[in-house]
Amino acid sequence: MEYLHTMVRVADLDESLAFYRDALGLEEVRWMENEKGRFTLVFLAAPGDKDRAERDKSPMVELTYNWDPEEYSGGRNFGHLAYRVDDLYALCEKLQAAGVTINRPPRDGHMAFVRSPDGISVELLQKGDALPPQEPWASMPNEGTW
Repeated sequence: MEYLHTMVRVADLDESLAFYRDALGLEEVRWMENEKGRFTLVFLAAPGDKDRAERDKSPMVELTYNWDPEEYSGGRNFGHLAYRVDDLYALCEKLQAAGVTINRPPRDGHMAFVRSPDGISVELLQKGDALPPQEPWASMPNEGTW
């Protein structure tokens, strides 16, 4: 058995790509449109996993956009996606500059949580040892749920 991908339904594909691809930094591996089924699938991978994702078709996140409007709720019920990152503080700064709320700031230099436009919780974990605590993160309170 091997992990392939996690599918997340999204309400606005452009808004979701701005989050997952442009702000979070995932890279597009495959894009598929199905006119008969009236949906678009976009497969994304972390930069460090892109070669493996292209070769093995894993590990990836599959964004599913249904062309006919649907209302999605309960993103928190899903749990979360988790990514190991090279520089947690730099990524949180990039996300914040892109307008993303840091729900659980990286006070410990090890872990942070943000949410996608559809309410999916995304955990960010520092690669290797935790970074030394630093401001503004060390004293930043949680915001919302994560």
